[in-house]
Amino acid sequence: MAFSVSLLSWAVTEYQTEISAANQLGHIRSAIRWGAEYLLRAHTSSTTLYTQVGDANRDHQCWERPEDMDTPRTLYKITSSSPGSEVAAEAAAALAAASIVFKVADSKYSDRLLRHSKLLFEFADKFRGSYQGSCPFYCSYSGYQDELLWAAAWLYKASGDNSYLNYAASNDGWSQAVSEFSWDNKFAGAQTLLAKEFLKGKTNLAKYKTGADSFVCALMPGSSSLQIKTTPGGLLYIRDSSNLQYVTSSSMILLIYSKILISAGVRGVQCGSKDFSITTIKEILE
Repeated sequence: MAFSVSLLSWAVTEYQTEISAANQLGHIRSAIRWGAEYLLRAHTSSTTLYTQVGDANRDHQCWERPEDMDTPRTLYKITSSSPGSEVAAEAAAALAAASIVFKVADSKYSDRLLRHSKLLFEFADKFRGSYQGSCPFYCSYSGYQDELLWAAAWLYKASGDNSYLNYAASNDGWSQAVSEFSWDNKFAGAQTLLAKEFLKGKTNLAKYKTGADSFVCALMPGSSSLQIKTTPGGLLYIRDSSNLQYVTSSSMILLIYSKILISAGVRGVQCGSKDFSITTIKEILE
């Protein structure tokens, strides 16, 4: 849920003019506010975040209207003694990104979102621990470092506070080459946001630019470091299960990173001996 709020907000920060031209800005703001409000209400103290309602295994065995549900409404939460840095940091990222969306439209609400985001990030970082509350159903397989970097990048973008960039720079050893961007693995998103800052002159973020390039190379047919296959029709084939969610999120990264490179005057991405132009990168999405 928090990841969805993050991506909807990212779409607005990058494509507000286009969304507005399609008369969808009000709708997407309403969706973001709905999700953000839920996260705000779930954040009941500086070190308490309610993370889930219900037993996922039981719920998935019975598809029905919420009004008819009689499965257990078990509550899960994270605290300082039972941490879950992944979910706290992702909630921080979501609220920071949403605060940008409402900065002009509703400045008081934007400030509130940012305050909670900072508290959640501090909670996630100070009480580091992997979220195991409802495993084996909703587990973190990538660890919590990706969410901490992702949240720090959004907090910098929302606040302009250089301490968040310094956090990312001092923890660049966490950054990994990946071929997936998903609700569980945020490295490619963090790398894309931080690569933009590198291209604007923040040279201590060079590893994130390398990571963002690596993500492109992992997806591009003909790349020497290709990791993702395509279907006969050209669709990225990342996972056997629920593939389109990974295709959609990967496509978003490729589009936004292409936009970032164009703005920085960079013509493409070098993958081994082969150079992929911005046009070629975008063609994989057609």
